[in-house]
Amino acid sequence: MIIMARILTPDDYGLVGMLTVFIAVSQSLVDSGFSQALIRKQDRSELDNSTVFFFNIGVGIIIYLILFFSAPLIASFYKESILTPLTRLISLSVLINSFVVVQRALFIIKIDFKTQAKASLSASVISGVVGVLMAYTGFGVWAIVWYQLTNLAVNVGLLWLFSKWRPKWLYSWRSFRELFGFGSKLALSGIISTIYDNVYLIVIGKVFSASDLGYYTRAHQFANFPSSNVTSIIQRVTFPLLCTIQNDDDRLRDVYRRFLRLSAFVIFPLMIGLAAVAHPLIILVLTKKWAFSVILLQIICLNMMWYPVHAINLNLLQVKGRSDLFLKLEIWKKLMGVGILCVTVPMGLVAICWGALISSIIALVINTHYTGKLIQVGFFTQMQDLIPILIYSFLTGALVWGIVNILSNLWLQLILGIAVGILFFITITRITGSRDLRDAIGFLKEARRK
Repeated sequence: MIIMARILTPDDYGLVGMLTVFIAVSQSLVDSGFSQALIRKQDRSELDNSTVFFFNIGVGIIIYLILFFSAPLIASFYKESILTPLTRLISLSVLINSFVVVQRALFIIKIDFKTQAKASLSASVISGVVGVLMAYTGFGVWAIVWYQLTNLAVNVGLLWLFSKWRPKWLYSWRSFRELFGFGSKLALSGIISTIYDNVYLIVIGKVFSASDLGYYTRAHQFANFPSSNVTSIIQRVTFPLLCTIQNDDDRLRDVYRRFLRLSAFVIFPLMIGLAAVAHPLIILVLTKKWAFSVILLQIICLNMMWYPVHAINLNLLQVKGRSDLFLKLEIWKKLMGVGILCVTVPMGLVAICWGALISSIIALVINTHYTGKLIQVGFFTQMQDLIPILIYSFLTGALVWGIVNILSNLWLQLILGIAVGILFFITITRITGSRDLRDAIGFLKEARRK
């Protein structure tokens, strides 16, 4: 993606960004919360698995047809005629993904992430070659679309190959209703969250130019990549584990706080450090044509650093079976976020990013309030756990930012800034005897063993 971004233009990425919300919402509809329902259910059966599989396929087909015939309307909304064929092609990803929802859930239940990593890495290599070759030979925006489709198709194919599970010609409305009772609320929450997360793309694509949307999507991708991927790893491990102790509040509370500190210990310094080296990173990696993305990346990093805290708090609601509360929270938080977005849009793209950060912090207070009610680990308890890590991280970021501003050579700014930042953070946590460092090392050893 870095190589492709050097070849392609902000306009190319902006066009694909205009379609992101439609694809993301469609993916949420295909899953419909059934994967989380399968993971949480302790006595899941072959009938449950097959029911979910065939339901997902049916929904995938229906949604693809809706997107196919709605493509001209989407193109008309953005006043970009090329979006009609783009929509019809990229929408195939929804149909492809519907074939592997159950396999992914079963791998997560077994806490088998090594197999998923093999499929993901192989898909990344193959699709990366396809994307770079198409970008280099002048396919423009189509290179991005085929990169995404190839990545998904290879990943799905390999997961089918590696998985021992195969669907049987079984379907039960009773099983569907049982799983849907829990999963539907999560699905609706997911759809609301997905629309909200991508409403920025809709607004920027409609109010501003395709280039502006391209700058935003590149900045968001750089910030989102470390935050969401590391969080996803921790979240996929914690959810099935916490589900096994869902009725033991004392143990659940201790394990929950440990995972919360662990995620912050990894993500906080990573995101603050990324914000500190944003300028040399963007200029060297993507070239000067993406320079406007620097300030956007710095603000979004401060926003995305809280993503794991949000995710683990919401995980707990699912573990405790409170999908109703999960839905209620999502509705109120998103309404608040949309209000802030409406206020900041006239102020420009930078103000929109600051508004998203403010919205995230308010949402954090709301999430932690209800966690406190369920297992007595509320906002102040969580902040007490996280403040030491936050201090270490900001001290590290200040040091890296100082190095970047003192040196004139971009390569020295980037390399020395990263090296000194890592060394300083590890040193200060060792000197202060941080237990989170020991937990992180232990987690890595356990993950390596599995």
